[in-house]
Amino acid sequence: MALQDIYRTSLALHTDLYQLTMAYGYWRNGMAERESVFHLYFRKHPFEGGYTVAAGLEHAVQYLQQLTFTDDDLLYLGSLKGSQGQPLFETAFLDYLRQMEFSCDVDAIPEGTVVFPSEPLIRVRGPLLQAQLIETPLLNIINFETLIATKAARIKEAAKGDQVIEFGMRRAQGIDGALSATRAAYIGGADATSNLLAGQLYDIPVRGTHAHSWVQAFDSEEEAFEAYGQAFPKDTVFLVDTYDTVEGVKKGIEVAKKLQPQGFVFGGIRLDSGDLTYLSQQARKLLDEAGFAQTSIVASNDLDEHLITHLKQEGAKIDVWGIGTKMITAYDQPALGGVYKLAAIKAETGDWKYKIKLSEQLVKTSNPGMLQVRRFYNQERNLADMIYNELEPLPDQVQVVHPLDSTRRKSITSDTAYRDLLISVFTKGKLVYTLPDLQSIKSNTKQEISRLHESIRRYVNPHSYPAGLEEKLHQHKMEMILTLRGTK
Repeated sequence: MALQDIYRTSLALHTDLYQLTMAYGYWRNGMAERESVFHLYFRKHPFEGGYTVAAGLEHAVQYLQQLTFTDDDLLYLGSLKGSQGQPLFETAFLDYLRQMEFSCDVDAIPEGTVVFPSEPLIRVRGPLLQAQLIETPLLNIINFETLIATKAARIKEAAKGDQVIEFGMRRAQGIDGALSATRAAYIGGADATSNLLAGQLYDIPVRGTHAHSWVQAFDSEEEAFEAYGQAFPKDTVFLVDTYDTVEGVKKGIEVAKKLQPQGFVFGGIRLDSGDLTYLSQQARKLLDEAGFAQTSIVASNDLDEHLITHLKQEGAKIDVWGIGTKMITAYDQPALGGVYKLAAIKAETGDWKYKIKLSEQLVKTSNPGMLQVRRFYNQERNLADMIYNELEPLPDQVQVVHPLDSTRRKSITSDTAYRDLLISVFTKGKLVYTLPDLQSIKSNTKQEISRLHESIRRYVNPHSYPAGLEEKLHQHKMEMILTLRGTK
């Protein structure tokens, strides 16, 4: 299902005003068609983690495919006024936008790939005006979905093979937040969702139980459970904590035994409050003693990777984890902080001029060139990632320099296997990439994470994966910094 099937209006104005004012300025100065290179990347892993999972590319592709300014879009832009009441944009500029066809090259790292700070997730090469114009929507899409996919991957890791169900729609950031976050959570590792629209649009398995209101609507828990069991004899999970959890489990068992002769299958119980370790242990004991060893125990109640880890360490008898607010909203870090920076522009002579954005903080200083990411690996593990400039030749033996500490380096021998992560998605505005199905992306995430050392995957003080700049690129960057600061 494409974005235009959900949003039946143009999304060309799904951007910040300053993208249009800069575009107008480029057009006025005769720079609109100057070839340029931009990179989208993030500076720091979310959640104090050791890895990030790339997501959102499919929606970014769909956005770029339908990037045209409609008559309604241009009518609105034409109505905008400056501070003195004059039209903000010339009619001739609006006519330029009306005729504009997306013609950039776009290279990207596939969804479900493990990525690291400073690595370009997307590289855009093309006319300056167009490449600038798509900054905000690309960041809006990639930032959020990458954040949620990473959170889901961490939660799935903590679950240690147990099922994880995304239950967070009611706490999500609006309709779009629920849809895109559910898709991203599935990429990251969630096994199913309660969100029916996401299930329909993205073919994600849907799961659910019932609410406390179902139990409250009846005169007793027994009546509520029996009515639900009769309605769904093969797919019943009883929510047992409306009044007293242990008693609720016992009543659920009684009802299950009563309905068994009718072909009833006791699928599970759900715990949504209280001491989940103690209650799950008590529930497991009661279920096993009653002959329901195959009945699952589902837990919800503001869970995340940290709480799941603690519950497992304490011996909780939980089989399925229903994760709501903490995953769908990335509760402990609501934004990834990805950026989109100009890295090169062609001069009128046809030569590339490298560009860099300086900062008092080294982490906010951008990288120049037309960047690619090379991943070195062996049969068992990924060994290191190297960001390099495609416009410059590489030496036979390379060194990877940490972007924030030049004393931390890793030498890579010439016989080390590698693959370049950025692949061609659009060529001159034409889609050349076959979008994988969601299940393939999900499988890619699982495989990618499995190739990281366990020390990198841990939640507290993870080890740092070697990812940085190729030595020549690092040296060039330092020279540019010194020159721009007037110290060279």
